[in-house]
Amino acid sequence: METLGSREVYANQWMVVREDAIGRADGTTGIYGVVDKPDFALVIPMDGERLRLVEQYRYPLGLRRWEFPQGTAPERADVDPMALAKRELREETGLRAGKLVQLGLLDVAPGMSSQRGRVFLATQLTEGFHEREHEEQDMRSAWFPRAEFEAMIARGEITDAQSIAAYTLLLLHEHSQP
Repeated sequence: METLGSREVYANQWMVVREDAIGRADGTTGIYGVVDKPDFALVIPMDGERLRLVEQYRYPLGLRRWEFPQGTAPERADVDPMALAKRELREETGLRAGKLVQLGLLDVAPGMSSQRGRVFLATQLTEGFHEREHEEQDMRSAWFPRAEFEAMIARGEITDAQSIAAYTLLLLHEHSQP
């Protein structure tokens, strides 16, 4: 597929929506709509058999959802993934990690978005004060036993695809350790 042209349709401080004119291998042309968002970091804070989650209102769904701390840098800035993970953890939970290990990479919605995310495991945690952005003021944060986290997924209470995929990366990481 070849990009023949591109035009910005909409932009704000979190994303750009563009429409690309494309040429296919068979000579036909078409358009492709793309949502460009900066890469995000998702952090799994783990203390023994407990996981720290945040709950917030997700406007597009009209629902409050539990998920792992995650986010992007302000103003669509390109930030080092490790620094972004530390920032998101501190901002949303107040936790600081003594150890942060990258577990893998996720593509959010590769059929419509360029956004990718890196998943980190945070351990050796110390408590502190959160530093939430204005949009996150209604956010809650709590510890959950792993068994309860898994039960919440099974009951459809945790539906955030990135959090569920990140947990799979954690399980794979744990299975690969001696």
